[in-house]
Amino acid sequence: MAASELESPPALLLTAGLGTRLRPLTYVRAKPAVPVNGDALVRRILIWLTSHGVHDVVLNLHHRPESVAAVVGDGSDLGVRARYSWEQPVLGSAGGPRHALPLLTERGREQFLVVNGDTLTSVDLGAMLRAHAVSGAQVTMALIPNPRPDKYGGVRLSDGGYVTGFTRAGAPGESFHFVGVQVAEARAFAVLDDGMPAESVNMLYPRLLAEDARSVAGFVSGASFSDIGTPRDYLETSLGLAAIEGAHLTEGRRISVSPSADVIRTALWDDVSVGPDARLTDCIVCDGVSVPAGARYARSAIVRAEGIVPNQGDRIEGDLLVRDI
Repeated sequence: MAASELESPPALLLTAGLGTRLRPLTYVRAKPAVPVNGDALVRRILIWLTSHGVHDVVLNLHHRPESVAAVVGDGSDLGVRARYSWEQPVLGSAGGPRHALPLLTERGREQFLVVNGDTLTSVDLGAMLRAHAVSGAQVTMALIPNPRPDKYGGVRLSDGGYVTGFTRAGAPGESFHFVGVQVAEARAFAVLDDGMPAESVNMLYPRLLAEDARSVAGFVSGASFSDIGTPRDYLETSLGLAAIEGAHLTEGRRISVSPSADVIRTALWDDVSVGPDARLTDCIVCDGVSVPAGARYARSAIVRAEGIVPNQGDRIEGDLLVRDI
């Protein structure tokens, strides 16, 4: 059942983060704006939301905000009303929703969705909303059995399906993996001071649980989950979608590839040129990059070096910054 069969709540997309694990890609665009097999990640999330009857969205902005606004605009071409909640400084996974409350609760609405702007999932929102209504919880988190307890922190649940705590990656025992979708009541975030950075899992939710053991529930399903956390995750997700949808990895705007160049399992963003006899294998080539004639790159993320202070793992090659992935 689609979310529209209930009253569809608005959704807050968390798109303000710095995307540090995705560097160097996020030197160029905010993580939600990166193209995944040709379509910006945030647009894929919005299409999924509209398929469940959600047409009112708020996006929070901080890092590279212009890159998110450029691919979403007012949302009309996707069938949504898109508005923006600006953050300075970045307010975090709980502070962001608190700051956006006036937009999310207009006309007296008290319930909304919180959706991470950096993951793809197929959670059944209708079923999740029904489960939330029955639970009486202030927040319901979408969960799947933890696919990689060595890689991902986990969520512990009681026999009744309520959250009892959170674990770090590598912790022993059964846990569930949060896939970036929540149903929330406004009162859960209203207790926070507006404009102050705050985190949900590390701060707000433990406080709620201390006050009421049934304040945070888990909705467990077999939904799909794709991670865009690191450049390697990004490329693997893009290649996986290309195998399903057809390859659109090199369909950015204003791309020029020499007929003698080889571009293999590689994502090309906008305004990219690839010179004669160049060879790219398992690479990510970001906006504005010109790959020189005869260059050879494999398993590399490549951005323009201008204006960027290199971090550990970055190397400068001419006017390009390169990082192995």
